Amino acid sequence: MNNINKLTLEQEFKLTIYKKKIYQLNDKSAKKYLKETLKQMMIKDNIIKYYIKNSIA
Repeated sequence: MNNINKLTLEQEFKLTIYKKKIYQLNDKSAKKYLKETLKQMMIKDNIIKYYIKNSIA
């Protein structure tokens, strides 16, 4: 249970790649990328909530 918030090695690698890409972006591109990423995370949260809600019922 202690490892639930830790990233896998593969996730750490992907994060490093994203960090390098983000540092190359200008402010406008970085803000656009951040907004799109946040939107995708919210959609993912909604999908997870939907499946949790419907699996209990």
